[in-house]
Amino acid sequence: MQEQRQGDREHIDDAYIQLPDPAMVTASRPADHPYNFGSTTGMSRLLMAHPRIGPAFLGLFSQIMFEAGALSRQEREFVAAVTASVQNCFY
Repeated sequence: MQEQRQGDREHIDDAYIQLPDPAMVTASRPADHPYNFGSTTGMSRLLMAHPRIGPAFLGLFSQIMFEAGALSRQEREFVAAVTASVQNCFY
């Protein structure tokens, strides 16, 4: 059993991601960014750590939140806030 635990620990170590410094994320964000809360979210740092997928994810997010659709912008924000709260994700 001890061998399995050691193997699990090595697997966890392999999954570690070096996140960019919050100041780096803040500096890269436009001053008029709609989600500028004065702090840097872990999600923002995670997306910057992955330059291949980060921009694609942010593009999809922008389409979902800002382009015309069946829900108003306020309704979309409400859905996002409730979903985050249920998942104990406080941004």
